[in-house]
Amino acid sequence: MRPRILIVEDESGIADTLRYALTTEGFDPHWFVNGAQALAEFDRLSPALVLLDIGLPDMNGLDVFKRLRERHASLPVVFLTARSDEIDRVVGLELGADDYVAKPFSPRELVARVRTILRRSQPASGASAAPAGPFVVDAERQQIRFYGRPLELSRYEYGLLRTLIRRPGRVYTRDELLQQVWDDPGESLDRTVDAHVKTLRAKLKAVAPGVEAIRTHRGSGYALAEDLPDRLS
Repeated sequence: MRPRILIVEDESGIADTLRYALTTEGFDPHWFVNGAQALAEFDRLSPALVLLDIGLPDMNGLDVFKRLRERHASLPVVFLTARSDEIDRVVGLELGADDYVAKPFSPRELVARVRTILRRSQPASGASAAPAGPFVVDAERQQIRFYGRPLELSRYEYGLLRTLIRRPGRVYTRDELLQQVWDDPGESLDRTVDAHVKTLRAKLKAVAPGVEAIRTHRGSGYALAEDLPDRLS
């Protein structure tokens, strides 16, 4: 079965280009001109990924994203944004979007990103759950547990936390994290890393409010704390 992709975009020229590029590469695209239509058909279509324009005519794309994630917490979503809309990009990443593509964009590049996101969202074969203090990383399911509770993570949140878990105490610069976790680090911003660290901290705090798992090293970067308790008191 071809992977089903929802395109939520009000510009017909862009949507037609996306549909052609995705169909040619073996995907099953479905186009909706506004957020209300996409939300109404989402459950029926059960897409593998959503390409979501932020500037929709009927509602803000960020609000559509929140409502989609309420229905499917791990749904991969890629924002389509104007190149100048840095604030929208950062807010979208803070909410947990998997990626963004700035307009105008190369259809081939976007399809390549879609493939990469879908590939990474599939379970890896031959891997098992590996404990790391209070964390348990299950590479097959691309899931991380923190003090026994599974974390609902976006693709980049998962990659970022898994990188930090590998070497507790090791300080990673923002550039190192971009290079190791992001598909196209040259197109990403330092603030992209900060946005994901912020959402990660909130999710970790929801499990263990008194534990500061990710430490900021001013002027350097981020590290996983080495002195985390093995269990909560």
